[in-house]
Amino acid sequence: MSTFGSGRGTEITVKKAAKTAQVKNRAPAAIQISSEQLLREARDRKIELEPRAPRQQITDKEELQEYRMRRRKEFEDAIRMQRMHLGTYQKYALWEEEQQEFERARSVFERAIDVDYRNQTLWLKYSEMEMRNKFVNHARNVYDRAVSLLPRVDQFWYKYTYMEEMLGNFKLARQIFERWMKWEPDENAFASFAKFEMRRGDEAAARTVYERYVEVHPTLRAFLKYAKWEEHTAGQPAKTRQVYERALVELPDEEERNSEKLFTHFAHFEERCHEYARVRAIYKFALDQLGREQMPELYRHFIGFEKKHGKREGIEEVIVGKRRLQYEEQVAKNPHDYDAWFDYVRLEEEEGDVERTREVYERAIAQVPPVQEKRFWARYMYLWVNYALFEELAAKDVDKARQVYSALLAAIPHEAFTFAKAFTLFAHFEVRQMDLSAARKIMGHGIGRCGRLGKEKAFKDYIHLERQLGEVDRCRILYGKYLEVGELG
Repeated sequence: MSTFGSGRGTEITVKKAAKTAQVKNRAPAAIQISSEQLLREARDRKIELEPRAPRQQITDKEELQEYRMRRRKEFEDAIRMQRMHLGTYQKYALWEEEQQEFERARSVFERAIDVDYRNQTLWLKYSEMEMRNKFVNHARNVYDRAVSLLPRVDQFWYKYTYMEEMLGNFKLARQIFERWMKWEPDENAFASFAKFEMRRGDEAAARTVYERYVEVHPTLRAFLKYAKWEEHTAGQPAKTRQVYERALVELPDEEERNSEKLFTHFAHFEERCHEYARVRAIYKFALDQLGREQMPELYRHFIGFEKKHGKREGIEEVIVGKRRLQYEEQVAKNPHDYDAWFDYVRLEEEEGDVERTREVYERAIAQVPPVQEKRFWARYMYLWVNYALFEELAAKDVDKARQVYSALLAAIPHEAFTFAKAFTLFAHFEVRQMDLSAARKIMGHGIGRCGRLGKEKAFKDYIHLERQLGEVDRCRILYGKYLEVGELG
């Protein structure tokens, strides 16, 4: 602060401005703020809000006319700029509706229809406006034009019939449904028609509708819906059964006619009717005709049914069938799984079906091991042995058993290895048939085959056989041959 004198005794005090603060730390801030962040914060805090237009209050008729004229000019200008934009027409018409100017609203909708009559939303808005303001005849006219121009749009038919039904014009609603059915619509249209008839209490007319449905759409889905309606809605088990039987005959697609779904629904229906004999017949017919491999789900239902309602014989048959199917899958997956073949033939032997058992044995022995190593042939050889014993003891066919033993000896690759057990079992078989000469011949053949490979078991088995028969001299001779072969070896 300084004081100056003017020379006349007056002092003037002058205040000096303070010095600007000096920034000592000119390093950049640790957290930088970008322009994008500033704009985002401004938007979040709504710093720059557009001012709202003031609410206008119309107090007299002239202001109202002026407001309407201004709004109509705006809409007309928008239409003139974008004639194909149908949203503008709809806003224009709905605004005219708010002003209670229904003729003008209809005129706007008609202009929009002239632009694009295929727009579904336009027709719906038009009809809703008429119904909202209780112009029933106008709404009926709009729907009639819509279904005439666009008969494949189901929504127009639904709303048209619903409106007439709500108004109590059931005869007119039925006529509309009949017009609709001439176009052969989808399944929902027929279901809607049938429900309408059921609401009117006319079951026969509803059944006629479903008959037309399966005639127009001969598909599995159509027949199943018809059968479901007959069972649950109409409560006619006999007619339901007729529908299922017709489906088995009239379905044009063979895949649908023999489908697992059709037989499953048919069987479940009969089970609900407590017709267990029919259920069993349906399951067996389907499984016999098409096979269990193609219908695993149906076979599973059959097993469940037999467990619930079947007798002991039926249950055992189903269980055996299930096990048979499992074995078929195993041997199909690995044909050289001889353990699976053993289990399979054992199952068939327990069932007592000779022909089926023989067939399984033949299929099993046809699976020759791919490698000529004895350890891979041991299980295969016993398949032959079991087959021969089955023919001898179970089937009582001696000739067939002899053929099996002979085929076994022919199948063994004796140059690589041999099985003395096969010759011994064949010889014992001939002994049981009282043919000692054939038995001795077989054992002599076995000694020759096994001797070349240095195997002693054939000699021991032959000597044991002769000792059991009391032929001491033959045993003495065989021991001499045994010693000679041993010395040569």
